[in-house]
Amino acid sequence: MPGNQKIERHTENLAEKEMKISGYGENVFGYVYVQGETTPVSAINNALKAAGGKPKECVLDDYSKGGNGKAAPEYIITLKKDLNTIIVVECKNSVKKHESPGFSRPKDFAADGVLYYAKYLKNSFNVIAVAISGTDKTSLKVNAYYWVQNQDKYTELVKSRDIILEPENYLKLVYGEKVQKAYSLEEISQTAISMHDSLRINKMTEKLKPLFVAGILIALQDDSFCNDYDKFTSFSSLLSSCCAAIENVLNGGEIEEKKIKEIKGKFKEISGVIKLRETPLNQDNSLGWYINQLEMKIKPMMDYVGNTIDALGVFYHEFISYSSGDGNSLGIVLTPPHLTEFMAELINIDKNSKVIDICCGSGTFLVTAMGTMFKQASAPGEIEYIRKNNLYGIEQDSDIHTLALANMIIRKDGKSNIVHGDCFNKDTIAKFSNLKDTNNQPVILNKGLLNPPYSQKDHCELEFVEQELSLLCQGGLLAVVCPMSCAIGTKFKDVRERLMKNNTLKAVFSMPDEIFNGNGASTNVCVMVWEAGYKHNPEISTFFGYYKDDGFVKRKKLGRVDVYGKWKEIKKEWLRLYREKEVKDGISVKHCVTHKDEWLCEAYMKTDYSKLTEDDFQKTLNNYLAYLIKEGYVYES
Repeated sequence: MPGNQKIERHTENLAEKEMKISGYGENVFGYVYVQGETTPVSAINNALKAAGGKPKECVLDDYSKGGNGKAAPEYIITLKKDLNTIIVVECKNSVKKHESPGFSRPKDFAADGVLYYAKYLKNSFNVIAVAISGTDKTSLKVNAYYWVQNQDKYTELVKSRDIILEPENYLKLVYGEKVQKAYSLEEISQTAISMHDSLRINKMTEKLKPLFVAGILIALQDDSFCNDYDKFTSFSSLLSSCCAAIENVLNGGEIEEKKIKEIKGKFKEISGVIKLRETPLNQDNSLGWYINQLEMKIKPMMDYVGNTIDALGVFYHEFISYSSGDGNSLGIVLTPPHLTEFMAELINIDKNSKVIDICCGSGTFLVTAMGTMFKQASAPGEIEYIRKNNLYGIEQDSDIHTLALANMIIRKDGKSNIVHGDCFNKDTIAKFSNLKDTNNQPVILNKGLLNPPYSQKDHCELEFVEQELSLLCQGGLLAVVCPMSCAIGTKFKDVRERLMKNNTLKAVFSMPDEIFNGNGASTNVCVMVWEAGYKHNPEISTFFGYYKDDGFVKRKKLGRVDVYGKWKEIKKEWLRLYREKEVKDGISVKHCVTHKDEWLCEAYMKTDYSKLTEDDFQKTLNNYLAYLIKEGYVYES
């Protein structure tokens, strides 16, 4: 195979992967025919015969000269859902061979070639013509065109520019329907990195970046905006339309007018980003480009009915984690999604739970709780009731509060119960007394999730725990992730004693040392489970887990990821050990404790020596030697 063809195969492999082509011949969406293969559809064969091999020079409206040899587009795709529409695909190995100025060189350029074939095929079909050039997904050139049967002119499917869609999604784009896509961590990460790097080029502030993204995603909930945004020609008109869409979406729920103005006001701040304002809407890194990226790459995963993973939550997590390398510049410490999921399951959150987070940040815990509830909802109206009545939060920072509101609203939370205020302020706390749901029934807060701010001057972490427990009903459960220093008996003595006078410490889990790696925190942490309203009995044992190995490994640019798919089984075992209160050497123990004792598994568990290896021994020696050198105990002679 000639060198160019070998390289071109890389482009074809990318096309097949992105279009979810599982093999030649029959696929779920239809049939795929490759490079000159005769199809069972005579109309296709006759059109390609008339076209012949692509000529070196031929303007689009010239039908007088078909090419020599046999027509061989990379792919011809027929669709089961629309027998009158076909897809033709042309690939080139270099972006330099993507298109000529007049689309008149079909042999040498992908766009010219695919339109050359389309002008013959459109005599019998509606044709979606896709041109793909390049071998690296991050720099591919992609254009798609729609040529209606027997029409003289084609239209470009602008929204899919530089994006390869699955065949049925091209059809949905043509029909004006919502594009849907299965969850892909790789796609989410790439989009997050691309958008964040682009916003850095545009000199957008770190605090404004996630609010900008949130505003666009809210606007994209408005169907009229989705249909029309690509028709605007100026920054100011598109920005005005986006703000109007945000208002339409928010007015459709039960959001307070003050909150609507707050979100719109924050979004309008992007008008001060000079480079963004001056970038033409048809170019990369423009306002139109950002809207298109989110609509075509992230929203399809949000809308996909088969997704059980919170694609938007993962995108937010990935996106915000690139702000100055973490969330610190935003005042956010991002709790890893698998940790929030574990904590929600620890306290048995279900569709009937009423959950509160008094330091909710961007809303990560509340979104996780919402997703858990949705999976259990089945009766008509249950999901709508959950959205409006089961999730409550407090956030002090104005910008982060706006982000939290947006995060919930994007998930169609029609009545966000996230309060802007200080969780230690009496007036703020009073808003959570005598709560009523939309049916005017009392709301009893019975579950809490919490990641309190660390190392504050005015309040220690355990005071946030104490405050959230005070809002829960008797018997309510709280899962909190906090620094290990909170679990050591020498610190926070007064708060520890007060906590145990009014609440029961059910369990403490020592978490992996690097679980917050890349997320704005380097502190070693533990997860505590508390039961509200019952004095801790020091004669009843507390469960302690040494949950240090979650199966995640570090990968460049991705942080800690579940590369080997171990987490699901590990989580299952961790939860089983806790629920059955099983003691297992090296991983769990039960022990009676008071406020004066250490609340960590390491203080009480037995070591499972059968798992120790020579590498463990060597690592310990290396760490000890490094400690000696650091402390000045080892000198060179």
